[in-house]
Amino acid sequence: MTIRPWMFMVASSLAPYAASAGMVVPMHSVDDKGVEAVVGWIAVSESPYGVVFTPDLKGLTPGLHGFHVHQNPDCGPKEKDGKPVAALAAGGHFDPGKTGRHDTPWGDGHLGDLPPLYVNANGNATEQVLAPRLKMSDLKHRSLMIHAGGDNFSDYPAPVGGGGARIVCGVTP
Repeated sequence: MTIRPWMFMVASSLAPYAASAGMVVPMHSVDDKGVEAVVGWIAVSESPYGVVFTPDLKGLTPGLHGFHVHQNPDCGPKEKDGKPVAALAAGGHFDPGKTGRHDTPWGDGHLGDLPPLYVNANGNATEQVLAPRLKMSDLKHRSLMIHAGGDNFSDYPAPVGGGGARIVCGVTP
């Protein structure tokens, strides 16, 4: 049976994360038609300094990417102005304090504003990201989102940091 070797391979690849991670989130490419292939995983753990995101992602565009926790546990498309938009069902950035503003990960804006995700020249993201204001409990039933472009942590000159399209998404348990 071909499913068993595949299941063993997946379970084996997650073993290093199991001991140290509070959770492992499968991350999928997304487009306006829906959720696509898995591009890797993000292991999430808590430290004395905040929540640590440890990505193992492949096939992304090199450079810095906006990285956020979004409100809803849904990576599906949703209509805006009569057109489907990739991962719009995830809602906006996680903002339990209802600040209504984008800011730095250590600032007073959305709690879901994270440091940027770095993707190397080979298209791989493996560098850890520290979110100093988050706790593991904040991540329950949310979405992790990676945007096409960088993030300037401001709503000017472009709203929500100017990160661009939602390209990769994963739902937390």
